[in-house]
Amino acid sequence: MRILLTGSSGWLGRYLAPMLRAEGHEVTGLDVAEGVDTEVIGSVADAALVERTMVSHGIEGVIHAGALHKPDIVRYSRQAFIDVNVTGTLNLLEAAARVEVRSFVFTSTTSLMITQAIRDETAGEAVWLDEDSGPLKPRNIYGITKRSAEELCRLIQAETGMPIVILRTARFFPEEDDTHRDLSGENMKANEFLNRRLTVTDCARAHVVALERAPGIGFGKYIVSAPTPFAREDAADLKRDARAVIMRHFPDALELYARRGWSLPASIGRVYDASRIERELGFRCETDFAAILSALREGAEHPFEHDANYTSPAQQDSFAACG
Repeated sequence: MRILLTGSSGWLGRYLAPMLRAEGHEVTGLDVAEGVDTEVIGSVADAALVERTMVSHGIEGVIHAGALHKPDIVRYSRQAFIDVNVTGTLNLLEAAARVEVRSFVFTSTTSLMITQAIRDETAGEAVWLDEDSGPLKPRNIYGITKRSAEELCRLIQAETGMPIVILRTARFFPEEDDTHRDLSGENMKANEFLNRRLTVTDCARAHVVALERAPGIGFGKYIVSAPTPFAREDAADLKRDARAVIMRHFPDALELYARRGWSLPASIGRVYDASRIERELGFRCETDFAAILSALREGAEHPFEHDANYTSPAQQDSFAACG
């Protein structure tokens, strides 16, 4: 299939493009920044560029992974988020519908499910989040624009019948968290595999599966995250004493963490349930918290990516221009 991949120079794109090619797809990358997998330089907010690219490359499938993200809030206006994340998505959807693509995958985010109350962890137990959770009240412009883009996907699919799959991805960024610095970046990432993280490789795999399964799905919306070891019945205990719950599942976790100088979370306020994508698409992340502990046990490399100095190609271009 001839695939248009937006965000091809970004963190996900650099893993996804070669994976698509390995599956026999032809990939045309579109990004605002140059990259080894990017043939078209420009923004999805440019409707004419999107249309030309779609037609001239004979596009049969779209993976729309390009976007402004949460850390970009300090660098871009709200209007820029609307232009890229909402208008850009609409441009792609309408152009894709006109050329009758066979499959459209939209990279969304679990962030749009997090209200301010969930973010502040005011509930008396961990909040269990799945695709039916709501009402959705995104707390920032990033979540609002991603939510709006999801609704555009739903609308266009209903009107045209174009197969569309939305993937609400959990965290897979390599850099440090931009709001929490209580733990080391590696420690925090390891902890998040309990409830809200996946590797970039697993994220890319999910997109390939969604692309191939979309025609049989029609319209689907899925959380993509490492499978949690917890059950809904653990919710109260996770908020009160997460370490005790973790130790029930992984008796040597505390000892393994201590050897590394890491800390297990004392409390967990929310859990992403990724079971629907496994049931309906047959996809399950390969790396989970058990894999993290296995690596610690064996003294092996961490099975996840961490780069405290990572900056996106678009940011690098911006720094170069300022210099």
